[in-house]
Amino acid sequence: MAVWDKKILWSFMILLTGAVGQPYTYPGNVTVNYPGPVCAVKGSTVTLHCTFTPHKSFIKDGREYPLRIIRVVWCKNHEICQGSTPSVYDSKSDTNNPRYQYLGDKKGNCTLQIRDIRREDDATFRFRMETNHSAGHYTVTSGVKVTVIDDPQMTIISSRNQSLIREGQTETLLCISSCSFHQLEVTWFRDDHALSESGPALQLGPLTAEDSGNYTCGLKTNSKTRSRLYEVRVEAAEEGESDKVSLIVGVVFGVLLALGALILGFFIFKRKQEADKDQRNVGGDVGQKSPDNLYSNILPHAEPDRLSHPQETGRDVEEISYAAVQFKHKNQARPVEEEEAVIYSSVANRG
Repeated sequence: MAVWDKKILWSFMILLTGAVGQPYTYPGNVTVNYPGPVCAVKGSTVTLHCTFTPHKSFIKDGREYPLRIIRVVWCKNHEICQGSTPSVYDSKSDTNNPRYQYLGDKKGNCTLQIRDIRREDDATFRFRMETNHSAGHYTVTSGVKVTVIDDPQMTIISSRNQSLIREGQTETLLCISSCSFHQLEVTWFRDDHALSESGPALQLGPLTAEDSGNYTCGLKTNSKTRSRLYEVRVEAAEEGESDKVSLIVGVVFGVLLALGALILGFFIFKRKQEADKDQRNVGGDVGQKSPDNLYSNILPHAEPDRLSHPQETGRDVEEISYAAVQFKHKNQARPVEEEEAVIYSSVANRG
């Protein structure tokens, strides 16, 4: 009976508001964007992503007044979260339940996180904003519906979407549910033996025959959530495939070796060509140079006894030989009149 009285009262207030009319006008629209219905596993963590656009100002009697958010509230199973309505979060309260964490602000983010979901959280949650003037208070009554279940049926899906896999390949198995189970540990089984992994994703690979078997998963806190069997069969690689791989590796190695030898021979040939060219250039330079006049006087060392008797020099017979050598440039016709290079060599022999 009390419930019907409340509904009648709210209906009367709405009709009264429509009859009297809005005393204020607003230059913009206020909005709250809730997520869709949420299914949550008991004991898990759920995040309700939410955004809002508040009234920036209101107009009364032709004058515009600015507004600013001073309070944000989340409540459940209440139409407008007004007054003394029990709330799960109130920015002005110091006694908020720590299971409900407000991740938003007073500017446009109204995200709420619910930890350790319980049966009592199976409800509709609504967000309310309040400003420095009652003209800016607002609640979007649609809210977000949260459904809490105790024993969800887990399901295994494969990244390859096939149960037959060859040795050496990799595989990822995912343990999922129709409901969110964030921050809940998952237990994996192979042939009914528990594995060490505890996350929702099981990484397998490089696969061997030992990875073959029937896999299941379930929530660690609830054995009733075990999934159906998912078979993984690891097929041995064909013998011909290993031979093909060896042949390909050998061919590639041989090609690289031949290419290296070819490059080395090319560099050796180029170095030899450059050396021959340098040698020819040196020979040409020597032939083109004009010989200098060279004078060489070679006097044999006088014997000590003859040096002591200078009067005997008359006995010595001096012989002078003149040798003229003319150098002609190769491939050049030089005139006879051209100055000849002469080398004088004087040899004095003492008898």
